[in-house]
Amino acid sequence: MDGRVLLMDKPLQWTSFDVVKKIRTLTRVSKVGHAGTLDPLATGLLIVCTGKFTKKINEYMAAEKEYSGSFTLGSTTPTYDLESEPVFQSVTDHLTEDMIKNATTAFTGEIMQIPPAHSAIKKGGTPAYVLARKGKEVKMEPRKITISVFEITNIELPRVDFRVVCTTGTYIRSLAFDFGNALGCGGYLSALRRDRIGEFTVNNAMDINQLTEMVLGGTSGKII
Repeated sequence: MDGRVLLMDKPLQWTSFDVVKKIRTLTRVSKVGHAGTLDPLATGLLIVCTGKFTKKINEYMAAEKEYSGSFTLGSTTPTYDLESEPVFQSVTDHLTEDMIKNATTAFTGEIMQIPPAHSAIKKGGTPAYVLARKGKEVKMEPRKITISVFEITNIELPRVDFRVVCTTGTYIRSLAFDFGNALGCGGYLSALRRDRIGEFTVNNAMDINQLTEMVLGGTSGKII
């Protein structure tokens, strides 16, 4: 076949490129790419295109995305997630359900968001996270994004569960940081799962083990 669109459920601790490399190795297809990076500490839907379908990567990357996960309030981290240790501690006992849910309003609609310094956005040709890890000051420019849905689905302080529907380019780590600041206690992203990209959902995705079994079982012609 000339190619295929594969819906993968990216496992925890894997980079998005790890998934691409695994597919290349399993299928011996060299033209493989993914449509939208997921951080190693995130799981969920990763669209992988092979062959002629790699031409559709930009189209998929531009599609609306849906996430679910958890913020931990009362602390912040340099990376805005669990990749680094908390550097600030604050009490959260004063926070009420209404305060937490009402705070989402400021982050719904078209807003300006500053990406994390620990991101792959290039500054002078170098990924920002490389500079940040060296202790260099990195000035990130705000970007216009749209968050059409931002709802709090559960509260067990200091953990707050959420669901977000947003445009491409949205950093949920930045949302966690900004949301914590809005509540006056700090916050970081402690769990993240991508549930949907456009019309594709993670419910229809397969994991690495399922892909491996299909390929090694001799049915790779049906998927690649």
